[in-house]
Amino acid sequence: MPNYSAITHGATTSTAGTSTSGDMTRTRRARPHPKDGGGGSASMFSSVTNLLNTILGAGTLAMPSALSHFGMVLGVFVILWSGFTSAFGLYLQSRCARYLDRGSSSFFALSQLTYPNAAVIFDAAIAIKCFGVGVSYMIIIGDLMPGVVEGFDSRAASIAYLMDRNFWITVFMLVIIPLSFLRRLDSLKYTSIIALIAIGYLIVLVVYHFASDTLAPRDKIRVIQWAGPIEALASLPVVIFAYTCHQNMFSIVNEIKDTSPKSILGVISTSIGSAAGVYVLVSLTGYLTFGNDITGNIVSMYTPSIASTIAKAAIVILVTFSVPLQIHPCRASVDAVLKWRPNAIPGTQGRTSSPNTRLLIPTVTRSDHGPSAPMSELRFAILTTILLVLAYTVALTVTSLERVLAYVGSTGSTAISFILPGLFYYKISDPDSIHHQRLTKEDDDALSVAASEDDNDVTDNEGNEGLLGASVSSIHSGTSGTNTKNKSPKLPWRWRMKWRSDMEHLNPVHLRRASLGLAIYGACVMLVCLAMNLIGTHAH
Repeated sequence: MPNYSAITHGATTSTAGTSTSGDMTRTRRARPHPKDGGGGSASMFSSVTNLLNTILGAGTLAMPSALSHFGMVLGVFVILWSGFTSAFGLYLQSRCARYLDRGSSSFFALSQLTYPNAAVIFDAAIAIKCFGVGVSYMIIIGDLMPGVVEGFDSRAASIAYLMDRNFWITVFMLVIIPLSFLRRLDSLKYTSIIALIAIGYLIVLVVYHFASDTLAPRDKIRVIQWAGPIEALASLPVVIFAYTCHQNMFSIVNEIKDTSPKSILGVISTSIGSAAGVYVLVSLTGYLTFGNDITGNIVSMYTPSIASTIAKAAIVILVTFSVPLQIHPCRASVDAVLKWRPNAIPGTQGRTSSPNTRLLIPTVTRSDHGPSAPMSELRFAILTTILLVLAYTVALTVTSLERVLAYVGSTGSTAISFILPGLFYYKISDPDSIHHQRLTKEDDDALSVAASEDDNDVTDNEGNEGLLGASVSSIHSGTSGTNTKNKSPKLPWRWRMKWRSDMEHLNPVHLRRASLGLAIYGACVMLVCLAMNLIGTHAH
């Protein structure tokens, strides 16, 4: 049991959760009642929709090709394993968010508690990764739209500007720009629904061709065998990159209305589980249709038709509505990088031993990125405009970002998905950490209050039973003589059931060790992915 002596005095001397010291003033963290889940305004549906849209993207089209290198059995295992490790990283992020003020969770805010001087590195990596993915989506738009227009009307091939990729990137920027200026992810829930409908059409197309077309011959299907270690490991970044959504997880936690552990876990499990199901279905049906002849984009394998043209248009819709989901965390990370100063967090230096201080980050008001002053309208507009102009310029001048994105994905995706969540939780959940001791004490206080309220409810119900209730109680008392003993186990049993459903029963020691293991796993995956990219570069 942690020693609370170092923090009890500070908790009792403060009134309404605030400190009397000027620079240490902060609002007490909103720790909801275990039964409740008070928070933002986003529903669980919109949270799942936005997170799932962040996960599902153009990577879905490359899953059958990745499966062909692993073989069916090993490939399905790698897809499910990658989903599990990504979900564990999201879960660790949600656990880390408990150490921060409600609505202030971010990689930047968390790094201020754990690795303050490295915060700028973390946010720079997130910004570069999200910017690169956003640019790649714009390039996909420019590459696919000429074929989409020609597929619907062959006469379009004679019109020069309709076959110009730069023209289509410019046209779709008119859709991307207003969506990128929305401050909240919850505002993008309707566009995310449209994007998920597009993914649904792609799934139907792949399954339809699997059911109607002639399947690949048996000798071109690998069930247990694989293509070899080099080919398999080269496909590993594709699978890992397909699950990357961790850059938006803190925004989901900040905006969701029900912040209870069970609700957050439901968002994670529903999103990752749905994505894993889609990946397994598309990869198996697509691979069985074409066998080892399959290429990186399964839609390009189908005979040109209206159905395949609609599929390409669906991809364009998908990536168009996915660009703002990349701009949102990129803008927040750039803002944090620009504001960063070495050891510039007020009140965190030289206060570790003081029992009267709250070492969590002082909260001014909620911003897009942690507990700093909110981003002004002018700053928000300038950063968004700069990011969009840079992305637009790069998309026009560069026709292929495959090699660049391979390195960005190998480093950025593994860092965001595995390394950072693992290291952050391992550091902040240290039993000797003042942050962990304070959180544990507040959780114990919340459970004590909940238990006393439940006891009062039981007492009130017993008092309102009237004569009939008393008669029934006397009958039970006369027959068993253990009326109170029968009632007492109800509350602990109910709490045990809740702990099991929201994973609160996990042993903190084992969870902390698992978080370190996830960080080590991410570092190993990063090295392997970089090595495979280097080998691929020399091979070309």
